[in-house]
Amino acid sequence: MNTAMDIRREPVDCAGHDRTLLLRMFRKMLEAREFEEQLYYLFLTAAMPGTMHQAVGQEAVAVGVVSALNPDDSITSTHRGHAHCVAKDVPLKDMMAEMFAKREGSCRGMGGSMHLTDFNKGMLGAFAIVGSGIPIATGAALSARVRGSGQVAVSFFGDGAVNEGIFHEALNMAALWNLPAIYIIENNQYALSMTVAESSAVPDLASRACAYGMPGLRVDGNDVLAVYEATREAAKRARAGEGPTLIEALTYRIRGHARFEAAGYRPSEEVEAWKNADPIERLAAGLLASGIASEDELNVIRAEAEAAIEDAIEYAQSCADVRAEDYLSYITAEN
Repeated sequence: MNTAMDIRREPVDCAGHDRTLLLRMFRKMLEAREFEEQLYYLFLTAAMPGTMHQAVGQEAVAVGVVSALNPDDSITSTHRGHAHCVAKDVPLKDMMAEMFAKREGSCRGMGGSMHLTDFNKGMLGAFAIVGSGIPIATGAALSARVRGSGQVAVSFFGDGAVNEGIFHEALNMAALWNLPAIYIIENNQYALSMTVAESSAVPDLASRACAYGMPGLRVDGNDVLAVYEATREAAKRARAGEGPTLIEALTYRIRGHARFEAAGYRPSEEVEAWKNADPIERLAAGLLASGIASEDELNVIRAEAEAAIEDAIEYAQSCADVRAEDYLSYITAEN
């Protein structure tokens, strides 16, 4: 596990990068953060169904990866998938309506936080079972190869998933069949309450790629451009028929594992050190230092992101509740 001394805090180096891309990344990261911060408040104050898992502090991974993809590329997510959906342009109103279990939600109110899906956006699903999205993305990559579509499939999963058997089976299959797949380890240092050092004999998780003859690399997961560049190169390889890539993004979840879990197993100085390496603030500092944006411009984007989430909440609260019999609309049977 990284110590406080290993944590990088410097501004993102924005020089030479496209202004439109950078400001879109900033907006998406803010929307993801605000979506989850408002959810936290709503779960404290409103009658919210189900539960949620936040990715506060991890936004650069989701946004950096998806920004390097094409709109028709596909992704699979985890139980901690709000930021992935935001990055993939799943409508905020549909996501929020799903959180309220409304009929207008992205899964018609049937899935909740841990099963957000939008096939129209290439978001093939958030999966609550650890590692279960990995074979789904592998299948999507196989489909893309068979169809010759030029698409890439990406699977997001946490450090805990690399010790699941399906991780190894899927990576072996992807390498064997030379599939256009990218596997993203969101190494936030903990699998629930267990550190990587306690759960993995080889803490350098990206090194596992060598067992399957594919590239494996570690990146600063709190530097959105580092994530973007690594993913862009992996996507380029995949589209050229050069097979899959494993990327380990080192990051941190600021909040506990789920909902209001206190996460007392983490040293307070560790949490504070990572808070000081906030990926949104690092990007903002880079935008200012490079002269790409002014503080006033960034404040406008911050206000717009907050307003977008407020609009989503207002919309969700006005939607129709799921009825007990609605599930019948999604069941088919043969005599």
